Amino acid sequence: MSSSPFERLRRCLADDVGLVLRLRHLARGAPASAPVSLSIPLGKGSENWLAALPPSVPYWYAATPTTGSYRLGLDHAFHLSTNGAHRFATLDNSFSGLLRHWRHEDGGLLFCGFAFDEHSAAPLPNALLALPAILLETRNGACRAVLSVPAARIDDAPARWRKLLQPCAASQGSLLRRAPPTPLAERAWMARVNAALAEIEAKRCDKLVLSRSQRLMLDAPLAPGPVLARLLDQQPESLIYAHGDGGRCFFGATPETLARRQRQHLETEALAGTAWSGSPGLDDPKNRHEQALVVRAVLDALTPLCVAPPQAAAATSRAAGRISHLHSRITGTLKPDGTLLDVVRALHPTPAVGGYPATAALAWLSRHGENRAGWYSGGFGFLDHAGDGEFRVALRSALVDGLHLQLQAGAGIVAGSDPARELAETEAKFATLLAALLPEQNDAQIDAA
Repeated sequence: MSSSPFERLRRCLADDVGLVLRLRHLARGAPASAPVSLSIPLGKGSENWLAALPPSVPYWYAATPTTGSYRLGLDHAFHLSTNGAHRFATLDNSFSGLLRHWRHEDGGLLFCGFAFDEHSAAPLPNALLALPAILLETRNGACRAVLSVPAARIDDAPARWRKLLQPCAASQGSLLRRAPPTPLAERAWMARVNAALAEIEAKRCDKLVLSRSQRLMLDAPLAPGPVLARLLDQQPESLIYAHGDGGRCFFGATPETLARRQRQHLETEALAGTAWSGSPGLDDPKNRHEQALVVRAVLDALTPLCVAPPQAAAATSRAAGRISHLHSRITGTLKPDGTLLDVVRALHPTPAVGGYPATAALAWLSRHGENRAGWYSGGFGFLDHAGDGEFRVALRSALVDGLHLQLQAGAGIVAGSDPARELAETEAKFATLLAALLPEQNDAQIDAA
């Protein structure tokens, strides 16, 4: 009977002497802080790696079921956190420096997450770049592990890696309790929509994106594995993502690509306009107008980075769980010195999550107390040893901190928006995550605190 990828990896990790010799060979002449990475083929498989989610060490998860891509990073061999107006330049410089000294057999991945607002702090770092100590990866039906360690810590590496792969305790479910929505809170949010509409009518903005949050209580610590598994089933075309820091967990399912780079080929998308059961369709003028604003802003932002003007395809429909969006694929060719983080810096925040024009929209949001938890509407992505990779907009998210869980969703306000309909849109977006958090209950059946 064939063994599982986990069993194959554990057998490899039992060979301390062989692993240390390989690491020392790779690390010859490297600085003490240089990361050293071994690649371990684990054979054919369709492993989604959720069984290895650790309860008390940092981890990263990124999976797209329709492409058969599943990645789990455990703990950190290297990490950097930063914030402020130059956060993306800092990340890019750090990544370039790491590439100069990184010793590896067959590459690996660094994960990255960042907040919407460049100045936000707790509970997650504003921007975080990390090389996992263990990367478990399934791509094109093949599994592998990439094991990483700083050159100065080679002798201890096999024992550390084995500890990270200890079997986890069985996942326990948690009962979610939510205070019933109050008419006062809903009226307050719709008042913000009316204030945004006044700003738009005064021609100071074309679009403003407002977020709402929903707070729920847990009866016991949440085990993210079962929730992520349901998201894999319910939204196979989205990126299912998660980051845990050993205490808190930020996770979600996003349909929106911020930037994807393969050598000099660049791909992104404009995703705006929303429809759900009982709402006007995607051909509604409000949805078409919202989508056109995003397309125009993305093309304008990318043009200075490309050798020729980027091109946008015609808008189509994109499903994301219980809702759908207008979607336009945008492609271009980066200039030779362009990096993926250059593209992220140019695009974030897109009008799909901030507004348009960006400077005026962000100033309005700041004045009106816009507050977004964790990395919601920021980004989540990964980069490889060649500088290629992908970032997604961190949408449809939940932040878990102890026994508190916070959902966030937003709506784009443009001329002609109806406050009640925008409120219903955020409820529809909450429902995409609630369907995974409470698979046997609908929204109306959530226990009230």
